Amino acid sequence: MLQDIPTPTLREARACVLETERLTLRKPTLADVKAIARLANDRRIAENTRRLPHPYSQDDAIDFVRALAEGGRETVFLIENNHTPIGMVGVDWREATTAELGYWLGVDHWGQGFGTEAARAVIDYFFEEFDLDQLISGARVANPSSRNILEKCGFQWSGVELHRFEALGSSSPVDCFRLSRGVWASLKTWSHSTRRQG
Repeated sequence: MLQDIPTPTLREARACVLETERLTLRKPTLADVKAIARLANDRRIAENTRRLPHPYSQDDAIDFVRALAEGGRETVFLIENNHTPIGMVGVDWREATTAELGYWLGVDHWGQGFGTEAARAVIDYFFEEFDLDQLISGARVANPSSRNILEKCGFQWSGVELHRFEALGSSSPVDCFRLSRGVWASLKTWSHSTRRQG
């Protein structure tokens, strides 16, 4: 029934493209599966993302893109630099009222500020499009680079939890973070991203 579909799923039907100074963020398609699999098939990425398996095959990428097309619980963008895929960023809707920012970049693209730039664009999109007052995220305690991205985006540390990581086959401590609408609004001057309907 229509009333059982959470608001985020309905809004996802309006695909859009986010553009920043160096990046284009768009919905991934089946044409992207080779690039996604090539980028994601690195243990260093899988060990720092909860749900990425390792190894990561083209079949995994196909399943992922098809699940997105069927309107899953995620709002996901492929990150491109100069028309070349470099990673993924998005919001996972655990429940209609709880949203979590997640991202990963291909190893060759680490340390260049792309993660922060992509995260800020999606954070802006989230607070401008959805009526929620906070966004959560997390970074494995052993991943200070991801923690730095979240702190640059205004996230505030809220504690440590254990989360299961598929590639590790076990749980690992995760620094948990929250970003409130009020903090985001005070930091909004960070971005010059634009949006266009896809």
